Amino acid sequence: MPKRILIVDDEPDIIRLLKYNLEKEGFEVLAANDGIKAIERAGEHPDLIVLDVMMPKMDGWEVVRRLKRDGRTADIPVIFLTAKASEMDEVVGLELGADDYVVKPISPRKLIARINSRLRRRHAPAEASEVDQVIRAHGIVINVPNYSVRVGNDDIFFPRKEFEVLSYLARHRGRVMTRDMILNAVWGEDVLVVDRTIDVHIRGIREKLGKRGDLIETVKGVGYRFKEEE
Repeated sequence: MPKRILIVDDEPDIIRLLKYNLEKEGFEVLAANDGIKAIERAGEHPDLIVLDVMMPKMDGWEVVRRLKRDGRTADIPVIFLTAKASEMDEVVGLELGADDYVVKPISPRKLIARINSRLRRRHAPAEASEVDQVIRAHGIVINVPNYSVRVGNDDIFFPRKEFEVLSYLARHRGRVMTRDMILNAVWGEDVLVVDRTIDVHIRGIREKLGKRGDLIETVKGVGYRFKEEE
């Protein structure tokens, strides 16, 4: 069954260009030309969304916020497609939970490579071990298949990338993980993101953990460590 890609852009020429190239590669393509329609079409269960940032009615930032808050769409990978190329725009997009960030003008071949990479990671077989699937430490329970985190008696929502960073550190608690190790494990080696992206996500994780935020230790000049239980 072909993978389904939702393209969201207010420029008809870009939709036509991407639709033509994706269908040549065997994908099924859905399309939307504004943020409101993007939310509606996300309900058709695409395998991945290519999302423009600057759009009428609702911009791409808000679309991602809404998708990630809805359990039915929270795990759909999102690749931002935009003319905004500053480092801060990239950090904001990734912090919201996007999986990748492609700057216009578009290279269809490059975009398709990024799409295939994201889909491979999404559909890779999960580890069967209970240790890997449910992580327990310091009163925190991380349920990996369900993308849920329980801190004490409270269920806390984490955007997808924050969840994956937290899970990675907790799974390797007691070990210092470098920024490169975290980037490669969570975003993949073929996605170029800046070191500051990690720091932004760590700050968000600490805020959500509240009193347990100091479990994520900064090892100056190296990376981060999730405290081992004594």
